[in-house]
Amino acid sequence: MIQSINNNNSKTYVGYTTDIKKRIKLHNSGRGAKSTRGKTWKLIFSKKYNDKSNALKAEYRLKKNIKVRKMIKNGYKFKNNLCI
Repeated sequence: MIQSINNNNSKTYVGYTTDIKKRIKLHNSGRGAKSTRGKTWKLIFSKKYNDKSNALKAEYRLKKNIKVRKMIKNGYKFKNNLCI
């Protein structure tokens, strides 16, 4: 999960990737997802999965779970596994 660096209206974005550094660089250069263009982004949460299927399922659940996204955005530190 990445967060825009903007004091007025900070946004979050959840996505799947195999290369986090490259993906953030794409978002910050304006070539990432359409909804991320024109903003500067920083990584605030990541989790590694052994297979793409489980990663995409977790991505979908996190995208839909606004409560957990807000907790992450506000700096809540999760222990062990994230319950999403």
